Amino acid sequence: MSKRSNVEHATDPGLRFDPLFEANYDAIYRYCVRRLGRSDAEDAAADVFAVAWRRLDELPAGETARAWLFAVAYRVVGNQYRSRWRQNRLSHRLVATRTDGARTEVEPTPGGDIEGLRNALDGLSSTDQELLRLSAWDGLSRSEIAYVLGIKENAVDQRLHRAKSRLKARLDHLNHESSNSEPKEASA
Repeated sequence: MSKRSNVEHATDPGLRFDPLFEANYDAIYRYCVRRLGRSDAEDAAADVFAVAWRRLDELPAGETARAWLFAVAYRVVGNQYRSRWRQNRLSHRLVATRTDGARTEVEPTPGGDIEGLRNALDGLSSTDQELLRLSAWDGLSRSEIAYVLGIKENAVDQRLHRAKSRLKARLDHLNHESSNSEPKEASA
């Protein structure tokens, strides 16, 4: 190989980006699906890798690159949530100003297969939800979670422990409520 082609390969951004994309796209896509639903996940994942391409020079090397991508995905998902909130708010304002009395349906957020767990998670703060999802669903290490959320590793351990405790308490509460609401047999 000539000296010139070695230099070209060293400066070719695709040589760094392609393996990064191949190794991480599926995980980033699944992260986006769980938070946004399938309809918006592809666009969100594409946005994450567009940011990675534009900021390739700022991208950390090694294993930290994965956490960096999840941090970008966390922000992209947050932007999507804010966008949805603004759209829903506008939709509600438009419905309120209609004079013909017709109602417009607002598209519900995607549901999950594990309704009880989803309900329990929904009852937690957004920080608790994100910690639990990054740990359990995305399989990030505590150092990666710390990087994504911009907190110290020790804080991850403490917050994750508290979030798990709150989730368990919430699940217990919901299970207790559902068992009390079931119809009881009449005694004769």
